[in-house]
Amino acid sequence: LVAAESAVRDSERRGGELRAAVPRIPLDRLLLETDAPYLLPRDLAPKPQSRRNEPQFLSHVLERVAALREQPVDVVARATTANAERLFGLRAG
Repeated sequence: LVAAESAVRDSERRGGELRAAVPRIPLDRLLLETDAPYLLPRDLAPKPQSRRNEPQFLSHVLERVAALREQPVDVVARATTANAERLFGLRAG
């Protein structure tokens, strides 16, 4: 499985190759993460006063990854949730 947060977090200068790769990652192999508590996404607005990355910003990562893949947010959300459940042996509530 591949986590795609760095493609969202990095600058235009550094993250171009990562963003180009996101659509090529098979959806059944894609995970989302935030790098919390470090490395706040550069395009997050408004920025939190603490400048601390939090799990609550996962929706921002999801929206950016879905846009890069040109897929609906709900499709990417369902797939990446299923991938995390499979990887970590979780069961949906």
